[in-house]
Amino acid sequence: MNGMTAASIYYYDEHPAHADFFSEVLAGLQRKPRQIPPKFFYDERGSELFDAICRTDEYYLTRTEQQLLQQHASDIAELIGERCLLIEPGSGNSEKVRLLLDELKPAAYLPMDISRDFLYQSAGQVAREYPWLQVHATCVDFTAPLSLPWCPANAQRLVFFPGSSIGNFDPQQAAHFLSNLRSVAGENGSLLIGVDLKKEPTILNAAYNDAQGVTAAFNLNLLYRIQRELAAEIEPEQFTHHAFYNDRLGRIEMHLVSQQPQAIRIGDQRFRFVTDETIFTESSYKYSVEEFIELAARAGYVSRRVWTDADNLFSLHYFDVKA
Repeated sequence: MNGMTAASIYYYDEHPAHADFFSEVLAGLQRKPRQIPPKFFYDERGSELFDAICRTDEYYLTRTEQQLLQQHASDIAELIGERCLLIEPGSGNSEKVRLLLDELKPAAYLPMDISRDFLYQSAGQVAREYPWLQVHATCVDFTAPLSLPWCPANAQRLVFFPGSSIGNFDPQQAAHFLSNLRSVAGENGSLLIGVDLKKEPTILNAAYNDAQGVTAAFNLNLLYRIQRELAAEIEPEQFTHHAFYNDRLGRIEMHLVSQQPQAIRIGDQRFRFVTDETIFTESSYKYSVEEFIELAARAGYVSRRVWTDADNLFSLHYFDVKA
C-alpha cells in the first residue's frame, strides 16, 4: 500500500506491465488476416473520440445502461445488502458507479484500472464527491488474474463490470475472464454486468457507423497514432472505416480497409496491402439473455435477476457466485 493520501482514499500500485505498442503492432500486421488489438485505440485523442461516440444518437448502449442503473439501483441494493465492497475492474472515469453509490451505500469502493494517473485522478474525484465513502484504488491490469490488495474478512463483495465490455472478448475468453472475476467476488459474492443484446442488424450497424463519422474517426485514429508514435510511413487517408454485424458469429466487426495498393513501413519492416485488404481492429459480441446466462453458468455463476429496457436493446445481469 502506498498510504492514505486523503481522509478516505488509499492507493495501491501493482505495477502492471504495459503493452508494447511497437511489438504488438508489428505482430498484428504480420498476421493473416491482419489484426491490431483494440486496447490501442485509447490514446488521449482516442479516448476523447470514444466519449463523443457515447453521445451520438445512434450509440444507444451508454444511455440505455445508465437508465437501467438509475431505475434499478434500489433493487440492486436490496439484492446485495448493506455495506458491501463495491469492486470495479476497468473503472475508467467511474461515471456509471455514481448511479449506484447513494442507493448501495457500500462500505468501500475499489476501482481498478491500468492507467495510473487517470485512476488516481478519477478515484480522488469520487472521494471528494462522496466524503462518506472509503475508496481503495488499485493500479492493475484487470484482464489478468486479480487479487484484492485490501479486503476485510467476511466482507460481502459486488463486482461491477458495466459498458458491455465483456463483448470485446470472444466467448471462450469471456468465460475465462468471468472466472477470474469470480475469484475476486469470493465464495459468497455477486457480479453486476452490462451486456449488449442481439437485435435488428440495422440498429447495430447504425450504432457503429454514426452519421457524424465519429466512430470512423475513432477507428482511423489508430493509424494516426501508429504514424505518430512509431514514426511509421503510412497514409491513414488511404484507409476507410468499415463496421458490420456478422450474424453467423453474433458480433460487430470493425475494420480499416485499404482503398488502393499501398505499403506501411515501420522501422525496417514493410507491409504491402492490396485494394480492399483490411486490418481487423475490434469485435463486439452480442448475446441474448439466455445465451449470456448460459455463458456465465459455465464460468461459475447463477443468475438472480436480469433487467432490460422497454426496447430490448441492453441487459443488466445480477449473478451470484455458485456455492
